[in-house]
Amino acid sequence: MIYEGQNGELRGNGNGNGKVKGKRFGVLLCAEESGYIKEKYGGYFGVFERMLSEEGESWDVFRVARNEFPNDEEIQEYDGFVITGSCSDAHSNELWICKLLSLLHKLDFLKIKVLGICFGHQILGRSLGGQTGRAKSGWDIGLRTINFSLSSKEDLPNRQIFTMLNIIECHQDEILELPEKVEVIGGSNKTAVEMFRYGDHMMGIQGHPEYNTDILLHLIDRLLQKGLIGVNYADELRAKFKEAGEPDMEAWRKLCVGFLKGRL
Repeated sequence: MIYEGQNGELRGNGNGNGKVKGKRFGVLLCAEESGYIKEKYGGYFGVFERMLSEEGESWDVFRVARNEFPNDEEIQEYDGFVITGSCSDAHSNELWICKLLSLLHKLDFLKIKVLGICFGHQILGRSLGGQTGRAKSGWDIGLRTINFSLSSKEDLPNRQIFTMLNIIECHQDEILELPEKVEVIGGSNKTAVEMFRYGDHMMGIQGHPEYNTDILLHLIDRLLQKGLIGVNYADELRAKFKEAGEPDMEAWRKLCVGFLKGRL
């Protein structure tokens, strides 16, 4: 089979056409993007592609929140998928969320790599038998330090620098409980399940390794405009974030790439 890559080039999947298959990844987009994010970053797909893609790979987007899903034949052509954040609740039973859960069960059965981010982390945990819901401590917006468990350090790339890492957070839901088969490998003083792994093919991160300061400040403005947070809280968040320092974006990038590309 021949398919078209992101830059219009033709790629082969190695099934008798004489071409070597390049790695292929899909972004399961669960968010509705603002005009600002689309114009400046090419949408959240553009953010993830720039963060995770390497030479010779093909990256595609499926807008699952609009019911755009890969079919059963297509999913087997992919080396991995990334599930994005969302304004929707992972504990909801909206039609597209139920279809996403069904897709994740198939990806688990096929042992295809899945990286879940924020909402993606939560829905991935739910698909594995966990429970999600509103965080008892309320919104977590800003910079947070993730502490890795002792057992996880042997499984992470460059483990000597991953005792703890700073990451941008923006969520009001969380994973409340995971089954024993899933290993929690990171937590914080705000959220117990900041990161987990299941086997070698599924990993969730509650924070946003793809976010920079500009994206977070834009999201604070959007949350304020939608009435999800108040003016005083928004002002407090902006002031705190300016003093908080920077997230460890490069370390998170290496960790996510290492997981997706099988280098852990």
